[in-house]
Amino acid sequence: MEATSQQRRLLNVGGHSRSIPLPAAYDQFEHILLDLDPDAGADIVLDAKELTSLEPQQFDAVYCSHNLERVRQHEVPVVLAGFRHVLKPGGLAHIIVPDLQELMLACVQQGIDLDGLLYESPMGPITPLDVLYGHSGMIQQSGQDFYTHRTGFSRSTLANVVEVSGFGPMFCQQGNLELNLITFNGDPDPELAALFDLPMAMPDSPIA
Repeated sequence: MEATSQQRRLLNVGGHSRSIPLPAAYDQFEHILLDLDPDAGADIVLDAKELTSLEPQQFDAVYCSHNLERVRQHEVPVVLAGFRHVLKPGGLAHIIVPDLQELMLACVQQGIDLDGLLYESPMGPITPLDVLYGHSGMIQQSGQDFYTHRTGFSRSTLANVVEVSGFGPMFCQQGNLELNLITFNGDPDPELAALFDLPMAMPDSPIA
């Protein structure tokens, strides 16, 4: 679809493939895929830690699903600074990562060992080790180390690093062993907030 001057622009950071569905809220966005893998068919082949090398304030939204856990803990603020760099004022960052606190609870409550079956996925059985360190089958099949997980998050630790990185109001949902967080680069763009039915009366606490 050809972009127009009015069309919103989305940067999909580490999206791996255009065949992976995006949330329906982004259906009308121009989709720019950024990935480190040169074989992913990305529009921009770049490490997520180097986003500040791009033109600033050119995207309305940044979508980063199951990619932030692939950088080291001390590099997370670098990636988040890159998100703010490329976002327009009021733009949103949409971050999805494994919820390691919920993973620990599930293992204890259900008596699942680290190599036990956590759930079935289109990629096959998923174990706690896959959630912690990256899907072993994908890493083995691809031969690529960048699928390895190098850090992890709970609801509070993700919120803390996002807040320290200078983002504005944030909203986080938990479920299916995931953290699904939306935050804004300053005061939220009302149209972007409306895409996700987010309240414009912002919460007093960092997370609603």
